[in-house]
Formats: sequence, C-alpha cells, structure tokens
Amino acid sequence: MPPRPVTPSPRPVGTVTRGTTNPNRLRRMDRWIAAVHGPALRRSAAAPVAVDLGYGAAPWTAVELLARLRAAEPRTRVVGVEIEPARVAAARPYARDGLSFVHGGFEVPLPGPVRPLVIRAANVLRQYDEEQVAEVWRRLCARLAPGGLLVEGTCDEIGRRHVWVALGPEGPRTVTFATRLGSLDRPSDLAERLPKALIHRNVPGEPVHAFLRDFDRAWAAAAPYASLGARQRWIRAVRLLAADWPLTDAGTDGRRRWRQGEVTVEWAALAPGSSRTDPG
Repeated sequence: MPPRPVTPSPRPVGTVTRGTTNPNRLRRMDRWIAAVHGPALRRSAAAPVAVDLGYGAAPWTAVELLARLRAAEPRTRVVGVEIEPARVAAARPYARDGLSFVHGGFEVPLPGPVRPLVIRAANVLRQYDEEQVAEVWRRLCARLAPGGLLVEGTCDEIGRRHVWVALGPEGPRTVTFATRLGSLDRPSDLAERLPKALIHRNVPGEPVHAFLRDFDRAWAAAAPYASLGARQRWIRAVRLLAADWPLTDAGTDGRRRWRQGEVTVEWAALAPGSSRTDPG
C-alpha cells in the first residue's frame, strides 16, 4: 500500500469522535510502542516527534504517551491532535516542554517540514465504515517520517483489552493482541476489540476468524499450565500457536512480550483476502 502525497486541506479531515477517554487506558499500546519503536526514536538525528491523534475530551493519553516515550528517548516530543476545537482549548493548559496540542485531523497539521516518527490513533476509526479505513491509513502513512510507525487500533474503556495494527510508510505490517491476563476467559474475548479493518471479518472463512479459533484451541490445550498462573498458560498457548501462524516475536525475545499478555502476528496472515482460509 504505497503512500499517496497529502494535499493541503483548508479544514481538518475527519469527523468528531465521542471523545471517551480515561487515564492509563492506552498503557499497553504505549509500552509496546516504546519497546518496539524505541530504537528508531533513539536513532533520530532531530528530536523525534510522536502524534496522539484524536486524544478525546481530556488530554490524559497525550500526557502519558510523552512520559512513556521519553523513558525510551528523552528528546521525544508529543503533539496531541484533535478535530474538536473545544477539546484543543481545554487541553492547552496541560502543555509543557515537549507537549503541545493542535487543532486538526487526518492531515496531521505539524509545522513546516516536521514529520512524526510515531502516529498513534487509538479508538479513532471505530465509528468509520470499513471501506474508509484504507484511505485513512494511506493518508496517515504519508505523513510519517522515513522509518516511522502508525499504530491504529481499539481498546476497552479501562485498557484491559487491546488489538492494534502497526503500519509503516509502505502499509500494514503486524497485528498485536494485548490483554490483562487475569481478565481473560479465552483469547477470542479479544474479538470485540478488533480494529475496524478486521472486526467485521471475524466470521467463518476469514483468516482472523481462523486465527482466533486456533488461539482458543491452543489456550484449551495449555490448560494444565493454569496451575502455574495465567501468564504461564498464555506463554504456552502462544508457543503452540507459533507452529501454525507467523508470529513476529516467536524468536528468542518473544517470551518478554508474551509475559506482558501480548502476541503479534504478521498482517499478511490476517488481512482480508489473505491466501489463508478458515475451514471451520
């Protein structure tokens, strides 16, 4: 999915979201970004910029993103972008060194030649039609700096369950499932948090349905590990899943992410229209 040039827009691109937000809601996504993309932030010659797109009615997520990314790279700056002017005005008293707020949408209005190394769009596309997602992705990816990362996905109200897609300037790369393990009955509980590009595809015959079905089967097979705790059961289930699915963290460092209640799979394996089929 090659990026298209972004043409200037006289007004913000997009529609106003509900604005629901809670402190610490995006902690799992933030920590993943800091761990996976931290090296790119540190390699940046200039102070790296991250965008919290559609932060909502309160600026908590932007404030928290700055703290978590600065733990990985202290020079990081965060810009909160909101399409609702009143929300921008309400957030500006929270501005500080490295944190600012601007009015805008999917055009990501940063000054001059500045291009972000990270754009995080959490719970933004939930209200859009599935057919609109690819164009939004293209627009946002076109705004990324070389080596940049777009993270787009959905979580529940208190951040127990997340699913997000990670994209580079060339398009989607991976899908990550993340959960508070103590709240999980089975992995397919995460289906309700699939991002817009996948949530309507969780039906027989689609790859994401097959993935969640196989994950549930691996979870059931790992039941003997439950006596050691939910974390050990999750790790065992993910190891079983890795036999049939291309997990990007299935190597020697995988256990570190799995212990956090995460698993990441290549986008190509779950994408609508993938060569993978679900026999049921």
